[in-house]
Amino acid sequence: MPQAREELADLVALKSVADPRQFPAEECERAAQWVQEKFAEIGFADARLEKTTDGSMAVVGSRSCGDPQAPTVLLYAHYDVQPPLDDDAWRTPPFELTEVNGRWYGRGAADCKGNIIMHLAALRALDEDVQVNLKLVVEGSEEQGTGGLEAFVVDHPDLLRADAILVCDTGNASVGHPAATVSLRGMVNVVVTVEALVSEVHSGMFGGPAPDALAALVAILSTLRDEQGNTTITGLDGGRRWTGAPYPPEQFRTDAGVLDGVSLLGNGSVSDMLWARPAVTILGIDCPPVVGSAAAVVPRAAARLNLRIPPGISPEIAEPALIAHLRDAAPWGVHVAVEVEATGSPFEAATEGPAYQAMAAAALEAYGRPMASLGQGGSIPLCNVFEKIYPDAEIILIGVEEPLALIHAPNESVAPSEIEGMALTEALFLGRFATSRH
Repeated sequence: MPQAREELADLVALKSVADPRQFPAEECERAAQWVQEKFAEIGFADARLEKTTDGSMAVVGSRSCGDPQAPTVLLYAHYDVQPPLDDDAWRTPPFELTEVNGRWYGRGAADCKGNIIMHLAALRALDEDVQVNLKLVVEGSEEQGTGGLEAFVVDHPDLLRADAILVCDTGNASVGHPAATVSLRGMVNVVVTVEALVSEVHSGMFGGPAPDALAALVAILSTLRDEQGNTTITGLDGGRRWTGAPYPPEQFRTDAGVLDGVSLLGNGSVSDMLWARPAVTILGIDCPPVVGSAAAVVPRAAARLNLRIPPGISPEIAEPALIAHLRDAAPWGVHVAVEVEATGSPFEAATEGPAYQAMAAAALEAYGRPMASLGQGGSIPLCNVFEKIYPDAEIILIGVEEPLALIHAPNESVAPSEIEGMALTEALFLGRFATSRH
């Protein structure tokens, strides 16, 4: 663990935000080289940098156990990070690993540099006693969502082929409570634009009979949820139930920072609402700001929407349903245009195979308690690519990013015990999986 802390400090110090408009591209290049060198030191002799279609560099390598009949495990993580956002909101320097009350703070400490350190620690714990063949891919543009690695996998299908794929970019239910993520939501992002007038008109002279585009947009958006907060898009099933581990409401309130007296939404459990049902979020609205607005009827307004969809609802069904709902909800004959920005499919992991069973046994041994099955409200498009290209592979989502890590937010941190516990789990898994396949 002392070496893990030192290496995480080195890695966090690299400002590897994959956006040259915000940070120099050299920072990502240095991070990629750091990862390549560290894995080369522990047996990935062919570790190298591969350029992907979006210009980012992926670290790719392999390590043989000497037995071609042994199973192959692919280790995944990413070295790029989210921008720090508001530096003033950080209690510690964002790119300097700092210990506060037993946690290690810094951008990427958990997401996802902590998982890179987890891989290194697990393999060092095993030393030479690795009885599976290993492959490695650590990408450099996951947070940008530009699809570089997804395209690389499609173009090089044999390079990363494996029996089990450890996608280490999630986390446990809470510190010390092991979990695998078995469900990811897909998404449909759209921009809906409402037009009612040629231009602004005086609200005193014309307000009343003149149709207000902003009011029309508000009316449309109000139909996307009912009084309880359930998402109500015509044609999408909003009554499904989550069958995995529950998400305690009080823990969710704390994790999400819900203010006192504010209700949680929906008529299902937190787990139902978060992992089993569609959920629409209004991401932004284009309209006159309060400061600088005039006494005029608004002729045009727009909103950006994010619809998350659980396994069982495809984007091919959700996209037309959302578009039709928005158009049908428009009042007063206003003109409605809907632009689709992006779509992504949900993902559901298989949990009956030998790799998943080996991981569950390893987590139980490492943590002394059973491994739970969680959903995740976000999307990881790479999992869908892995599933399509490697249909026989078991895909297991684990990692060090438990809720207190505050990934993507100021004051991101990691619990050192999670790096230690998950590294031990991974090391035990590799041994158990090798035995289960012989």
